[in-house]
Parts: sequence; C-alpha cells; structure tokens
Amino acid sequence: MCKAVYKPTTFIITTLYKSISIALFKSYIQRSSITHPSNKSRNISSKQTISIALFKSYIQRSSITHPSNKSRNISSKQTMATMPLYSSIHDWKSYIFMRTLLVLLLFGSTALCGSIIKTLPGFPGILPFKLETGYIKVESSEFFYYFVESQGNPSRDPLILHQLGGPGCSGLIGFLKQIGPLVFNLSTYGATLPSLQLAPYSWTEISSVIFIDAPIGTGFSYSNNPEDHFLSSDTNTALMVNKFMRKWLEDHSEFKENPFIIGGDSYGGLLAPIYVQEILEGNKMGQEPFINLKGFYVGSGHTDTDIEKNSIIPYVYHMGLISDDLYERAKESCGGNYVHVNATNTNCLNDIAKIAQCTKHINKYHILRTYCEKYLVKSKKDNQIQARRSTKEMSFCDENIPAIAIQNWANNKRVQDALQVRKGTFKKWYRCNFEDVGEGTYTNNVKSAVGYHKNLTNSSIEVLVYIGDHEVDISHISAERWIKSLNLTLHSDWRPWYTADQVAGYTMTYKNFNYRLTYATVKGAGHSPTEYKRKECYAMIQRWMNKSPL
Repeated sequence: MCKAVYKPTTFIITTLYKSISIALFKSYIQRSSITHPSNKSRNISSKQTISIALFKSYIQRSSITHPSNKSRNISSKQTMATMPLYSSIHDWKSYIFMRTLLVLLLFGSTALCGSIIKTLPGFPGILPFKLETGYIKVESSEFFYYFVESQGNPSRDPLILHQLGGPGCSGLIGFLKQIGPLVFNLSTYGATLPSLQLAPYSWTEISSVIFIDAPIGTGFSYSNNPEDHFLSSDTNTALMVNKFMRKWLEDHSEFKENPFIIGGDSYGGLLAPIYVQEILEGNKMGQEPFINLKGFYVGSGHTDTDIEKNSIIPYVYHMGLISDDLYERAKESCGGNYVHVNATNTNCLNDIAKIAQCTKHINKYHILRTYCEKYLVKSKKDNQIQARRSTKEMSFCDENIPAIAIQNWANNKRVQDALQVRKGTFKKWYRCNFEDVGEGTYTNNVKSAVGYHKNLTNSSIEVLVYIGDHEVDISHISAERWIKSLNLTLHSDWRPWYTADQVAGYTMTYKNFNYRLTYATVKGAGHSPTEYKRKECYAMIQRWMNKSPL
C-alpha cells in the first residue's frame, strides 16, 4: 500500500542526497580560500566559514528525516526543490553538478500520497481500521478523498469509489452517515465536537472504499485556478474523476488487480454511468494504469428529470396521499404528462396545484418521517440562519440531527488538523455546497443518464439499482420506468428478497448477453436507503458483489 508519509526508496535516496550534498559542499569549501580562521595568511570571510555549518544545519533540519516521522506530510521532491543550492554554492561548476545530481535523485524518487489517520477527534482511542486522507492533483484541481481499507481481505476485496449527490455534497456524508465504519452519537449533535462511535454493517467490512469530494468545490476539494469552477460540469467531472482514479491507483498499486466498482448516491446516480463510460473508454485507449472495472451501483439515483417528475403524481396516489377522483381527473386533464404542461391547459394546471397543496407538508425524502424542510441545511445562508437557532428549537426535528452533527464536526479545527486538510484552501466546510456548486458555477449538462445506461448494456458490466420505497422525488416508479426503457431481457421476475427471514424489499434482474442489471427496492427506506436500512443494504451489496441472487 502507498505509505502515508514516506516510502523506503525515498528515504534511501534522500539520505544519500544529504550525505552527498554535505560532502560536496565540504569539498568545495576545502578547495576554496577558506581553511581555518587561525590561518592569517589567507583572506578569510567569517560568513563563508559559517556557511558550511548553516548548510549542514539546513539539511538536518529539513523535513526529510525518517519514514517513522508520521507528523510530516511533505514531498521530498518539494523539499529538495526549495533548497537554496545556488545561494550556498557560488562556484558554477559545483552548482551545475549539484543540479544534475538533484534531477537524477528526483527522477529516482517516488511520489507521496495520503496520510494515515490513526485517531479522530470525537472517537475514543485508536481507530480499529485503516483510514487514509489526502489530495490527488488533477490538472490545477486538488481532489480530497477519504480512503478506508477493507477490514476483510484488502488484497482481494472490491475497491469502491463512492460518489455523493448534490452536486456538491461531500464524501464525508458517505463515510459518516451511509456506508462507512463510523457514525455519530446523535445525543451529542449540538456540541462543537460531536462524538463518534463504530457503525454496524459497514461496507468497509467487505470492501475498500474511496469517498471522494467531487466535483471541485465540494467538501475540502479546491482549485488554484478559478476557471476550473466554471468548467465544472457532469461530463467534465467524469473526465477529472477518470484521471483521479488512475493517479490514485498509481500511488496504490497493490489495488490495481482488485475488482473496481463505482457507486453513485442521489445525484451521484446520474454521474456513475458517465464515470463508467469514461473509464471504459480510457481503458480501450490504453490509458494507464488499467482500471479493473467490474460494475457500478446506483442508490436512490437521479437518472432522468422528466421521468422522475412525471412519476411523482402516480407515486403519491398509490401511497394514498391523494384521492382516486383527484388522481383520475389529473391523469385525464394532463394526459399523463405533468412536466411540460401547456399554459392554456388550465384544468391540468389546477389539478397539479391541488395535488401540490395536498402533499406540500409531506417529507419527500421519507413520507412517514417528520416534515422539517425549512430546517434543512442547504446553503451558506441556511447555515447562518440555523446557527442562530437554539439547539432546543431544532431538536424536535430529528430528521436533521445527523446533518447538524456532521456540520459541527467537520468545521472543528481539531478535526481538520487530524484529517490533514490544507490550511487556507477553503473558508468553511459545507455538508452540501449547493450555493457554489449545485446552484452556482456547476453546469448540469446531462439531463438524462438513460443513454449512458443504454450504451453500457453492450458491455460486460454488473449493475445494481436500489431505491427506497418511501421516497417521493426519485421513486421506485421512476426507476422501473427508465429501466424498462432499456429493453433488456427479464432474467428473474419480481419477487421479495429477505434478511433474517424478513422481507427486505423486492427485486428483479435483467440481462443482455454478459451485461446484468439487478433492481431492488428497500422496504421502509427513504432517500438514501443506506441511511435508513444499514443491515438490509449491507446484505444487498454483499450478495450483489458475490454475484449471488438477492
């Protein structure tokens, strides 16, 4: 595995560099007019005499010391490149020689990657799993990631790249709320440092997971070029993530042969098939390293806006939220199209308005949960408003407690230091940076991912589409409609799937030669299912990764 701070080859090279640098400098001093201050016959500069001591001290005080020094995370390339060789060695021949040596050393050295995090503020003791955080530079952008190595068999278990939604929602949500090994003790949510505890049914028990902050501007990811934010889009993010993943595998070569899986949650569900297509095309073009892509999953995934919006009214009707008469009237007046309604069709518009009035105080993420839309943390303005509200005032709305906890935890300076976040690269951490990303400079240039899904049916990819049966906006009805449009062969018809002898949901599978799509509902879950039904989702992903029927 890529070492957090150092690699053995780097240590050997830099040790040699220090030794040779000091020896060469001594040699130069000895060949110069400087010998010893007691030699009165020579014109000796005390500054020059002291310079050798200063140069040696500089070398010894540099950050290139020993691989056991975990407190530093500085590239040996960067450190050596900043040494003031020319200012210390005035003789141009020695300078040329030293620069040539430096180039040889740099080409022979190895790049550093992330930092191993042994402890996290809020969690008692040493973490019982391997956590790495770091940045991968893609052009002028720096993508931050959290990597948890599999607690099972990391040399054989799948490697997952988990993409969150928004766009603009941090990978930290996946790590601390969905499929990671830690969750918050929600009784401490109002503290500036909420406490953490081990989570049951973590996907990291059976897979290694990279939680990425993408697109740029999400979480702790940033760019030194302001234009990157304006170029950011669905397709551009796919290009960047393809490069990110290949660079990450270069630094973690022991995972090159592991089965690789892309995961997309919510808006990440739209991005996932775009990522898959980009990576497959990169593999065909011979991009290195080769990515051993085997499949992807989509959880409560946004796929096609029109299909999803047109499925809302049938869904709320079937869940008993509007009457038969109102539904039938709307279906007739609108002709089944509730999105692009002609302005002259007043009957349809009136029926839609009545349905909206009936459902406006329903929690669209989970229809059985408390409605508290006005307290959701969505943007910087909302954060400022929420910060002024008392803990007591917000506590009744249990749905938002996890969001408050993660917001407080990630903005704690001790946490940011522990995660090795680069200072000065952001002003404040936002759970979902909608203002700068989702509703800011980001371009949503893919309105439907159905075409990408259709293209991938000609590949040998395994696909899992799962969805909570109690969410409104991205309902199981919409998922079943776009899956049906792929014109796949039904391999296994609608049936229940179980955990602990209880129905966990319903499933169907489709095939097209070597392509297989597994569709599953998660009974009682909302948006996203992993936040409501960890046990069931763990069983689901384990069976799917093993290519077993749900």
